Amino acid sequence: MAILKLENGTQYQDLPEITRELASLNIQLNQWDVGSDRQLHKLIAQDSLNEAEKEQVLQALDGYFQQLQLSAGYQSRDLIVLHPGIPNLDELLVKFAQIHTHADDEVRYIIDGEAVFGFVRPDGSQVELTVQPQEYINVPANTEHWFHLTPAKRVKAVRYFISTEGWVPQYTAKEIRIPQAVR
Repeated sequence: MAILKLENGTQYQDLPEITRELASLNIQLNQWDVGSDRQLHKLIAQDSLNEAEKEQVLQALDGYFQQLQLSAGYQSRDLIVLHPGIPNLDELLVKFAQIHTHADDEVRYIIDGEAVFGFVRPDGSQVELTVQPQEYINVPANTEHWFHLTPAKRVKAVRYFISTEGWVPQYTAKEIRIPQAVR
């Protein structure tokens, strides 16, 4: 289950409490089951996946993509696989570790590992949300946020896009005030 950390150190793990704390941002956080397909679970458990294996995973989970296409006009999806064995992983993640916005929603379905999304709330306070397997998050367009991995540096996430142009980060130059764990 997701974990929400406030600037003052308070933590919430209960979905209704997390939802209440994130209400001013209109962030959607849901549980999406990956199902019981053995082959899918075997692929998800692997550290890395080749392109054919990624496509297999995406097709197995396409029911969610079809729902997003119909309800919100999503046009494409991909599978990002990050793990400590990826060369220059830290350098790849640097551009997302600063506070930024996107012109489109940032939508992720975490199927393995975990990741942290930080947010600047309308009152200026900051929170960090650790998203875990089988959790779906939709960060609305123009929401000030940042992203980093937990110390395990491992995540597999389906990314959904209305357009890839809307996903370019626009940096705000604000400072992250929440103390972060050693990454």
